[in-house]
Amino acid sequence: MGNGSPSERITDELRRRIVAGELEPGTRVPSTRRIMQEWGVAMATATKVLSRLREDGLVRALPGVGTVVADRAAAVAAVPAAPAANPAPGEAPVSGAAAVSGAAAVSGAAAVSGAAAVSGAAAAGGRRGKGGERELGRERIVAVAVRVADTEGLAALSMRRVATELGVATMSLYRHVPGKDELLRLMLDKVFGEQPPPEASAPDWRTGLDGIARLQWRIYRSHPWLAATMSFTRPVLAPDAALHTERSIAALAGTGLSMAEMAQASVSLAAFTCGLAVHFEREAQAEQDSGMSADEWMDRLDDQDHDRLMADPERFPMFDALNRGPEIDMSLDALFEFGLARMLDGVGALIAARGTGSG
Repeated sequence: MGNGSPSERITDELRRRIVAGELEPGTRVPSTRRIMQEWGVAMATATKVLSRLREDGLVRALPGVGTVVADRAAAVAAVPAAPAANPAPGEAPVSGAAAVSGAAAVSGAAAVSGAAAVSGAAAAGGRRGKGGERELGRERIVAVAVRVADTEGLAALSMRRVATELGVATMSLYRHVPGKDELLRLMLDKVFGEQPPPEASAPDWRTGLDGIARLQWRIYRSHPWLAATMSFTRPVLAPDAALHTERSIAALAGTGLSMAEMAQASVSLAAFTCGLAVHFEREAQAEQDSGMSADEWMDRLDDQDHDRLMADPERFPMFDALNRGPEIDMSLDALFEFGLARMLDGVGALIAARGTGSG
């Protein structure tokens, strides 16, 4: 595989397989665990390999599947593997499968540099037409950013990454979106706006709060990156997201709770839902890195370490009792159902106390 660090050599080998067509678009690439086994390296090295391939745009994370070869990898294969023997004056040689650096992307033997650089899929396909940037707008930028975050995770999102998908220079995005923080705010508002809470009042406060919490849960599941962007101490100005809080407070109107209690109950319920939903992205990343689903990981843990670690009934009497009893569903959905019911029970107890004049 040549010289360089272990991660560089493995990356070069997987890049070669992708470019050669041995790994076709949509095909799952070796997981971190498979890389560790095949090349005898540590997990940190294997993780660095997959990160480098993602940065190069050769692979992408597919929720529920793992890391797969990106569709645009075929474009990289079209780039010559070696420079021309006698490049013309002013031309930069191309080495490897492709050379992409900073704002410059190389296609064929010619180097295009500066703000007019074409990167990613647009560079190879030549799809960046004269009207490319003229067609650029905030809505299109946000839609692409959401797609990147949905498929590759929040860590893969950057202004440069979005520009690559759009086939435009990175700086052109800043005419529409000031920066990544504003981009995240717009993304948040977009995904909440696509699934607004119902306008009609629910028959009772519990039905209303239950429906809004479940709607938020579905939104977080559809966009695993979303929960990590939420803040309940420094909320962003996102009207479509704030509408959920508005409707939650409205559901509690007339229950006898004070305005402060209604607001705190609404935000606490939203924070519970969001806090649990954070694990959607963590699980997707863990599955991508390990190549194992949560169930597969638990099975492996049971086989290797669980019995040994929890074998002492004196130190872990409750775990010992759990192990001897029927299997318990500890999935995120099951935890959400249990927690939501208990949260609503608590609100109900507070409402009852206010009705009797106690508390």
